[in-house]
Amino acid sequence: MQNNRSEDFDQVRDRLIMAALPHVVFDGWTFKPLATAANELGLDATLPERLFGGGGIDAVAHFVAMADRLMIEDAARLDMSALGDRGRLLAVIKVRLDRWGEHREAIRRAIGVLAMPANMVLAATLAWGTADAVWTASGKRCHDFSWYTRRASLSAIIAATVLIWLDDQSEDCDETYAFLSRRMDEVVSMVKLRHRAWDWLVHRVPGLPAPG
Repeated sequence: MQNNRSEDFDQVRDRLIMAALPHVVFDGWTFKPLATAANELGLDATLPERLFGGGGIDAVAHFVAMADRLMIEDAARLDMSALGDRGRLLAVIKVRLDRWGEHREAIRRAIGVLAMPANMVLAATLAWGTADAVWTASGKRCHDFSWYTRRASLSAIIAATVLIWLDDQSEDCDETYAFLSRRMDEVVSMVKLRHRAWDWLVHRVPGLPAPG
């Protein structure tokens, strides 16, 4: 029963966030846009404070987690069978950004909240979670040492790409995806270089595991 109640609350949180996004542009990530959203949805006026007890930062955290979940669902509908690892990652990140194109200003404000010193640990946790969700959505589930290094690189790439995307006025966000493609090429080159270096070591130091 507790699990069902928790799921219901998560669904209401999702609805509140979606309805609040247009108002966040004007009122920031505070209780005000959440209260406006609750009123528009015909929900109890006390729900925002009960569901997001920490205020705006709780709402931002839920928004990011919701975006991760929706990205995985959207990616599952893509045909990526003919794509390699790089192509899959590009496709997943693109499907994530395309979904939120009309809410860039709300996302810009969310980034501003996460950039506050008091929220930096949460920001890092959310960035890591998003990178992990991208890898999962792309079909990669290995948990060797490279699981950490690749996600660390990917989280940095995603963060830089989002900043470009926020101000991208090019058709179909071509500038953003060209930037993303270049960054992904750099990571692929680094991975290949690491593999070559490790192969060199393996032949000289017995017992070393193969790189992930």
